[in-house]
Amino acid sequence: MILANGILRPDEDLPQVLAGLEEEIVSTLSRPPLEPGVVTGACGALLDRLDRGELDELIARYSSPGLLAELAEYRSFLRPEALEARLARETGGLSGPRPFGRTEAYPLGVLLHIAAGNLDGLPAYTALEGLLTGNLNLVKLPSGGSGLSLALLKLLADTEPRLAPYLYVFPIPSRDRASLQTLARLADGIVTWGGDVAVTGLRAMAPAGCRLIEWGHRLSFAYLSGEPDPDDLAGLARHIAATDGLLCSSCQVIYLDTDRREALESFARSFLPLLEQAVRTARPDPGRAALGTLHGWEHRLELAADGAEDRVFPGRGCSLTVCGGRELELSPLYGNVLVKGLPRERLVRALAPQRGRLQTAGLLCPAEERAELTSLLARAGVNRITAPGSMSLPLPGEAHDGEYPLRRYLRAVDIADP
Repeated sequence: MILANGILRPDEDLPQVLAGLEEEIVSTLSRPPLEPGVVTGACGALLDRLDRGELDELIARYSSPGLLAELAEYRSFLRPEALEARLARETGGLSGPRPFGRTEAYPLGVLLHIAAGNLDGLPAYTALEGLLTGNLNLVKLPSGGSGLSLALLKLLADTEPRLAPYLYVFPIPSRDRASLQTLARLADGIVTWGGDVAVTGLRAMAPAGCRLIEWGHRLSFAYLSGEPDPDDLAGLARHIAATDGLLCSSCQVIYLDTDRREALESFARSFLPLLEQAVRTARPDPGRAALGTLHGWEHRLELAADGAEDRVFPGRGCSLTVCGGRELELSPLYGNVLVKGLPRERLVRALAPQRGRLQTAGLLCPAEERAELTSLLARAGVNRITAPGSMSLPLPGEAHDGEYPLRRYLRAVDIADP
């Protein structure tokens, strides 16, 4: 289904919707800008309905049972006062008096969002950021999505009809280049959440003067130094099991501050039971549990075919692989994680090839070493440093991959005194 100006339309109407889209955009942008209070008020109304349980059936229809728990974690970030504080923090100083007169912040105009499919509700979230900054939003849904974002954005438009002209949602497949080029031609900014291939394709598609805003794929890892606390290790295991390695903030590699192979293997033996327990708890259904085993066996077959000397420590639905190299790379996913040695004096050098893709480091170390290692990780290019068990939890007031998104969705208009 297509969402166009508050109305759900069948996919067959795509040519008709696209044909009239430019005229509708011009009409909307000719009006006074969308006020942030309209958006925050609509979010507040939806949160009230969520608290009363009125949206439970809708969420259950389009997503996994765990989404309600995830929403509880993010609820405080969607409150009107939290959104207003975020606007002030991320856009503060952009408007104000200047020696020549004044500067005012205005929306870019039209944002085309190319959302990834690794997180339920991500298309709705990126559209919300566009609405907060007063932009008109064209959202391309990821292939194979659950339909949750479409349902949420329709609900948002129904709750506050003034938002309807600023929301257009399309289930366009990536292979439909002609339709995507039509949307790109109308955009003042393209927001992409995809990988390198998607970003390269969009760069070629973006018209001259269109701002390309990349929230591409990122890599995250845990860094352990000293004698780890058992509770912190259990938290890391729960994080690995809960995220399956599918998020940008998921731990792909567990680095130990050592070069000793025997220390890596000793860690793998002691950590594997914690990981097995976490996987059993996180995967009550056999299908998801089987994914961990399948990916683990596939990884072992690849190592055997390549003649690699890495040592795999297999567990039930998970595994740890002690590797000889230091490079940060994607793990085999679904509870199958890499373990590598990385002495701190070699950390910056080892992470340099992925410097532009680093996101979160889960740091586990003695208290007296935390300041030194935090500074070292930041100098290496890491943008988030947390406890290992909190790598994928939202941080109040945090940036996004080292930047403030809302500022990127605005432009500064300088107005000289007459």
